[in-house]
Amino acid sequence: VGCNGGEEVPIWEQVKIRDLAPIDNNNQTDGQRLKTINFKVYIFEIPADEISALDKVWPTLYTQPLRFNNPDAFSANSFRVGFGQIPMWNRVANTLRSVDGIQAGTFSLLIPGGQSNNVAIAALDREQTVFYTSNKGTMEGAIFGRGRLGLQIQAEKMAGTRGVCKVGVLPVFSPPERSKIPLLSAREKSGEYLFESAGFSLNISPGDFVLLGPEKYDSGQTTVSSLLLSKPEGSLFFNELERKPPELREAVRLFLIVCTSIS
Repeated sequence: VGCNGGEEVPIWEQVKIRDLAPIDNNNQTDGQRLKTINFKVYIFEIPADEISALDKVWPTLYTQPLRFNNPDAFSANSFRVGFGQIPMWNRVANTLRSVDGIQAGTFSLLIPGGQSNNVAIAALDREQTVFYTSNKGTMEGAIFGRGRLGLQIQAEKMAGTRGVCKVGVLPVFSPPERSKIPLLSAREKSGEYLFESAGFSLNISPGDFVLLGPEKYDSGQTTVSSLLLSKPEGSLFFNELERKPPELREAVRLFLIVCTSIS
């Protein structure tokens, strides 16, 4: 490190509309293509005391395409979700940027049709009871040992349609992965716990996105929503324009799930 270091690229320059655009596979032959449905998952964080800024975001996104496993339970679990398309992203990004939002992570998922993949988020390093609202509308608790809470994304090509797939998203607990051997890994995956009441699905095409976030900030870290979407230990936030020193502040997470291509 020295006085002649390169200029730092602002974090919001890293995700632009062109990054959300579908991938062009026309230059590949059918034999070269993997038969997968491909996604990018971006994790954003904003200061918890700025969560009211999301009140400007949710009305700009669509809810009609979404099919909830249980609409009342989804809401009771303190999740919010909206559907959007490429031209809508800049408006969302501007709102997040206005409250010093940061990009905290990126995942690339290649999902064979009819299968699923997990994005691990919150680590559980001890036995813990995680509470959630069930399909019956009652508060229930599930006891887990060491493992991770995250999102499970399942994708399946729609029969008889071109460029459309059905996507399902729901919170999941996964035990620690101990083996790379396929048979043993499958047995370990059977130990997953799916929070069905907080799940949803929709039909999606390349260039479409889903934004998942919190209804409120919850520092308790006892519910599935608070563990996935609230971060009481905080993150370092800074304002690019004011150039003020980074500040540690409690945070909330948002997940941007983008369909990039259907091979």
